[in-house]
Amino acid sequence: MELQDKMRIVQELVPGKQVTLAHIIANPDPVLYQKLGLDPKTDYSRSAIGVLTVSPAETAVIAADIAMKSSNADLGFVDRFTGTLIITGTVSAVDSAFTAIMDYVQDKLGYSVVEKTRT
Repeated sequence: MELQDKMRIVQELVPGKQVTLAHIIANPDPVLYQKLGLDPKTDYSRSAIGVLTVSPAETAVIAADIAMKSSNADLGFVDRFTGTLIITGTVSAVDSAFTAIMDYVQDKLGYSVVEKTRT
């Protein structure tokens, strides 16, 4: 085989500055809390779970801080290696936290953000 018949592919992961998912699960079934390892003492009748992913992954720590300071939401899980943040609370608290997070990272850090979704 000659040199021109060979193709070499080099792949790199170049994370962007972005919020890739911001989803609110309103009134989730209690089993979802249990499967996620979240606090089982939550008042399920008025609750919500918020799932947010962000890149670069370390931004999840900043997002968790903003969520706690901007609303009455509780921190369920934060992973600085995958960029995943899970918060719990009332639907309005989770929604307020996501709004504050997305406003901050978009306006102050120059991130692109997705639209919040809800089920």
